[in-house]
Amino acid sequence: MNAPFPRTAGSNPGPALDHVDRQLDASLERLFALLRIPSISTQPDHAPDCRRAAEWLRDDLASLGFQASVRDTPGLPIVVAHDRSPGAAALNAPHVLFYGHYDVQPVDPIELWTRDPFDPILVDAPARDGQAADRWITARGASDDKGQVMTFLEALRAIRAADGSYPLRISVLLEGEEESGGANLRPFLDAHADELKADFALICDTDMLGDDVPAITTMLRGMVGEEITITCADRDLHSGLYGNAARNPLHLLVEILSSLRDAEGRVTLPGFYDGVSPLPATVKESWDRIGFSDAELLGPVGLSIPAGEPGFSALEQTWARPTYEINGITGGYGGEGFKTVLPGKASAKVSFRMVSGQDPETIRAAFRAHVQAHIPPDCSVAFRSHGGSTASSLPIEGPSLRAALAALTEEWGTEAAVVGSGGSIPVVRDLQESLGMDSLLIGFARADNRIHSPNEKYDLSSFHRGTRSWVRVLYALASI
Repeated sequence: MNAPFPRTAGSNPGPALDHVDRQLDASLERLFALLRIPSISTQPDHAPDCRRAAEWLRDDLASLGFQASVRDTPGLPIVVAHDRSPGAAALNAPHVLFYGHYDVQPVDPIELWTRDPFDPILVDAPARDGQAADRWITARGASDDKGQVMTFLEALRAIRAADGSYPLRISVLLEGEEESGGANLRPFLDAHADELKADFALICDTDMLGDDVPAITTMLRGMVGEEITITCADRDLHSGLYGNAARNPLHLLVEILSSLRDAEGRVTLPGFYDGVSPLPATVKESWDRIGFSDAELLGPVGLSIPAGEPGFSALEQTWARPTYEINGITGGYGGEGFKTVLPGKASAKVSFRMVSGQDPETIRAAFRAHVQAHIPPDCSVAFRSHGGSTASSLPIEGPSLRAALAALTEEWGTEAAVVGSGGSIPVVRDLQESLGMDSLLIGFARADNRIHSPNEKYDLSSFHRGTRSWVRVLYALASI
């Protein structure tokens, strides 16, 4: 390890990039060690594994010169680390807070995995057009979010090995409940705001625009999740004896759900579009330059015709327009064979994705009122909330964004894009509201990484060049 030296912003990233390349195998070994820990936050019997993952990350950050600790919450622990080395506070450079999460989704259905989800392996990807393709890291959490977190930690390792210290002030926050609702993160941020506040946050939990097109996400949609259960008869009935005469809750459920979206894909919930503003012209122009067609978005999943509002591209529909979706319906008999049953109950799970200007609780209240207005007097409905978050819109101008875009462009040899995301990352809003910080969302996942699904993977090039990208980005941010 080189001895620390007085640091100046904007040092040469070349030696650190060389270190990344030389130490790729060792970096993979560390990633694989973390991937072997089954840190499934939604399953209580894996709570000890979540703590083990948190302790592993604490120890790794300590090896990088950080003061690192595992902090208890009412749920699963949070890892916090700070660079407290001599001279760090005196740096004439930004202070950044890196956020990631160490918990992973459950592995079900296990029978669809080709190997043990927590036995990571490097495999050859299918060849494309007769050319040798990338290699894939396969395991639960390979992409979401352990592989992404480790690109940042490995970049830190390379910078410290090359320079002996970091070019800017760095803190790290790693959550253990992102995949199970994150109920304890916001109270933790509020309680430790003075300790955690930085100039801005860095988040690595997003995608690239294409296989070799890096991107920074500046727009995220919010979400409302609702589960409804309609009860009609006090038990399941014989459909021959009671059909027509007795109310069928499945009929009632699908009628109500269908009434919330018209034939053109527009949501009909009263007041749904209140506060929704047109996409700024400069943003729309930048997205148009990307040239991402409807076919490119829908083709890989076997579709070709956008189903949302007319007049908006598939890209705009997913990045910048609000929507309502039915995520699942249950009721009656769905097993093998056939059963002529008229169910007593029927349930559905629905979600609304929202953009800036929409309030999740207003949408939730309007949805519940709409459903209740259509329930006959001899039937009943119960609601269960599955959380909600507001949309996030981050500044598309500013020195930190420009510096990061330039660094990504230099690494990938392709102009980095400013994009939106149809997904929701509640921590972005939490950081804004609790710590007063905006975030740079820089991720290296790809659309086919199968996150939350069997056989999750992370491209080796994502891991390798993602690590190199963070080296460049950190040096670039230090020069602001």
